[in-house]
Amino acid sequence: MLILGIIKSIIYENYNSTYKVGLLKIKNSEDKSLIGKVITFTGNFMSLEIDEILELEGTFIDHKRYGHQFAVTDYSKPQISGVEAIIDFLTSPLVKNCGEKTAQAIVNTFGEHTLEKIKENKDNLLQIPGINAKRAEDIYYSVISYDSKDQFILELKEIGFTINEAMKIIKEYGDNALNIVKENIYECKNLIDFKRLDTLYLNYFKEPESLIRLKACLLETLNRFCNDSGSVYLEYQELKDNLSKYFNLILDSDYLDELCLNLSQEEKIIIEDNHYYLKDYYDMETYIANFLTTINDLSLPKYPNLDREIYLFQKDNNITYDPKQIKAIANALNNRVSIITGGPGTGKTTIIDAIVKIYIELNKLHGQDIAQSIALLAPTGRASKRMSEFTHLPASTIHRFLRWNKENNAFQINEDNKTYQKLIIVDETSMLDTFLLSSLLKGLTYNVQIIFVGDVHQLCSVGPGNVLEDIIKSDMFSYTPLERIYRQSNNSYIPILAKEIKDKMLNEDFTNKKDDYNFLEVKPSLIKETLKEVIKKSQEKGIKSSDIQVLAPMYKGENGIDELNKCLQELLNPLTTQKEISFGEVTYREQDKVLQLVNDPDNGVFNGDIGYITSIKKTPHSEEITINFLDNKVIYKKSDLINIKHAYAISIHKSQGSEFAHVLIPISINYYRMLYNKLLYTAVSRAKKSLVLIGEKKAFLLGVGNDYSIDRHTTLKSRIMYKYFPN
Repeated sequence: MLILGIIKSIIYENYNSTYKVGLLKIKNSEDKSLIGKVITFTGNFMSLEIDEILELEGTFIDHKRYGHQFAVTDYSKPQISGVEAIIDFLTSPLVKNCGEKTAQAIVNTFGEHTLEKIKENKDNLLQIPGINAKRAEDIYYSVISYDSKDQFILELKEIGFTINEAMKIIKEYGDNALNIVKENIYECKNLIDFKRLDTLYLNYFKEPESLIRLKACLLETLNRFCNDSGSVYLEYQELKDNLSKYFNLILDSDYLDELCLNLSQEEKIIIEDNHYYLKDYYDMETYIANFLTTINDLSLPKYPNLDREIYLFQKDNNITYDPKQIKAIANALNNRVSIITGGPGTGKTTIIDAIVKIYIELNKLHGQDIAQSIALLAPTGRASKRMSEFTHLPASTIHRFLRWNKENNAFQINEDNKTYQKLIIVDETSMLDTFLLSSLLKGLTYNVQIIFVGDVHQLCSVGPGNVLEDIIKSDMFSYTPLERIYRQSNNSYIPILAKEIKDKMLNEDFTNKKDDYNFLEVKPSLIKETLKEVIKKSQEKGIKSSDIQVLAPMYKGENGIDELNKCLQELLNPLTTQKEISFGEVTYREQDKVLQLVNDPDNGVFNGDIGYITSIKKTPHSEEITINFLDNKVIYKKSDLINIKHAYAISIHKSQGSEFAHVLIPISINYYRMLYNKLLYTAVSRAKKSLVLIGEKKAFLLGVGNDYSIDRHTTLKSRIMYKYFPN
């Protein structure tokens, strides 16, 4: 429905977005009975002024809480035409310093072309008696500011952008927005999905093989392939094949070579040994190699009493380390760069504690000196919390340590603003991608020791790179792999099963019940019911539901994460008297268990953090929920709910970097695309006290024997080696 009206008031405005609520007096409408009435409208607007005339497109809705509203989907400012309309406009509050007599005089001089003459040149107003330079400027800028942004929106909408997309572009680029879009629409790819931009370009500019589009598609091919595969470069034939796969662009070799050369000269890609890199990834790998090799070659004072300090630490803490563990501690303290790896139960966390405490003792650190000298870091909030709990020292995510700014997607600790800690320990290093490691190193000085701790057999990072494995395989740094398994109980089977999966040597009795392990063999159709029965029995034994975590490989399907969360919500948090809120097809309730999907350092929550909804509040113009993440309460607007999911069941990828007391894993042949060795190893190694596998034995065996993983193209290993052996 279209309605025309005058803005009478703005009763709500969200300053972090363009959402507004106001009152409109209707001047004209398809429904003539509405004329003269004042209605409430809601929607997204670039700017609104009292007494402004707008044409709104939308639908009347009856909100269950806020009543009758006109929900706006689009809007425009009607063309001001006719002498009377121009006088009304010039004498309105929208135009500064122009009374009725002045407006009449202007219109008497310029007639129906008044607004065009004003916008053409403010000096045209000096022809009117009584208008001086200052007054002319006030009137001119009032008319220009009223018209400009809306003209931009109108032209961007003609290209095909929605009003919200147009507002994003104008907010980012200001008065230059239209020029940028018309010169190269793909410059907006950080604001709007590339596929959407490409569709708009083809529909509006209709030049599928223009140089602008071909170059943009080539860069996007590099970007998309690297993010899909975890690689940092493509080889020539892969570039050609994926350009065809993603965009149906089949280019002959000569033309593709010319495009690549062009982009290379523009310093957007790097071509080296038939490897085609986005420049950013090339620079990141180069920086990592340069930094690590540089600090590795710097001298480090030796600790003459180190053996005694390790002995005393064991005695004071009633711990006995094996020779490999003692070597790991000594290597970490005696080298600028060192790596310690091991599977579950091999003592990595106790070794981190020993390294930190012995370092503090050797360097006589006290109070604030400790925080200023040592940084304990991990990619996830749960992993950093685990380090903090074990060492009784502060630990943080890498994003928080580097002070990531969400608004501009940049780290405030960087090459120009370094931090000065001298000992950096990074846990769960297998999760580090090329971008995050290079960002961390850029924030450090050369006077630093770095200890990388992780499990090389776990899943690789989500982002491009294979940094832990590449650093180890370069064979240029101190490396101590831990293999002997320790656990609280001698009867613990979980670390043994993890090792058997890693080695692909399952014992024949892997389906037999153990003290901390069980395999319940059931058909896929019975997995959900069996899962619920196991949880009920666990609760009867006194196990809290918050200590139970379901891990699954996939989101879709009969036993996918989405379906599991629905049935587990009904089991663990059925609707009684608590409030709930719907977002898309998902309904959230107070006390629901939820997972954070993106980093939000401003609020101290990070990708993979798990929390509980403590309250849901609904006000006349907004809905919000409060989520408690480990005593950190964060408020979410309804639009922010895109950043969370239910967490009764989570993906194995999202579980990486976390440990859970009791883990349940459904295993179905229907997961076949995601059943492979590293995934199952990672899932099993998340469990601390008990592990239950539910499903098909044949599916589990298939996954254990499947080495499937996309071969990542990386050159960090060779860059490190080249620093030492340039020939």
